[in-house]
Amino acid sequence: MMKQKFQINGISCGGCIARVKKTLEEHPNIEKAEIFLAPKGAALITMDEALSVADLQKQLDRLNGYTIIEINQ
Repeated sequence: MMKQKFQINGISCGGCIARVKKTLEEHPNIEKAEIFLAPKGAALITMDEALSVADLQKQLDRLNGYTIIEINQ
């Protein structure tokens, strides 16, 4: 299992966090998604196997208005 840091743009409230978390965690390879309001949109995603940012974006596209980028550790 691996944890990776990302930045999710479009997060503005707790409701956004709940929706994005639920959507990401619906992916079979995502164990856990932790998303923060401070710093806004910071995300820590625990995966069973490495997913590309494109894979994660595709999952997020089920919702409108969010983009994800990788943060260099």
